[in-house]
Amino acid sequence: MTQSKPSGKTAFFRYNIAALLATAGDFVTLIFLTELVGLWYLLSTILGALVGAIIAFTLGRNWAFVSKEEAQSKQALKYGVVALGSLGLNTLGVFFFTDVLEVQYIISKSITAGIVALGYNFPLSKYYTFK
Repeated sequence: MTQSKPSGKTAFFRYNIAALLATAGDFVTLIFLTELVGLWYLLSTILGALVGAIIAFTLGRNWAFVSKEEAQSKQALKYGVVALGSLGLNTLGVFFFTDVLEVQYIISKSITAGIVALGYNFPLSKYYTFK
């Protein structure tokens, strides 16, 4: 059974649920690797972002935007470009808040993740990756 593309409001709602789940995977990875494994918080930030990106792509393609017209490999490549930009913004934001403003890294990650999700990830997901 083919699932139809959701309306704009439904896609935005679903995107936010998918983003919440991806962010949860990102944060769990970040905290686990930093606190329990002892990795440097910026390396943990990068690895957490990778986990979150995999979750976000899977849910974005199959549920939030229901965007299966384009080949998965081509769409994954487009998503990868967007995810690299997101990774850069997240890493720079966490570094800025943590090292420059001396905010605790989890709070830094929370602030940065919110800004990047709404100002960068959603628009590029909707209008570029999963259009």
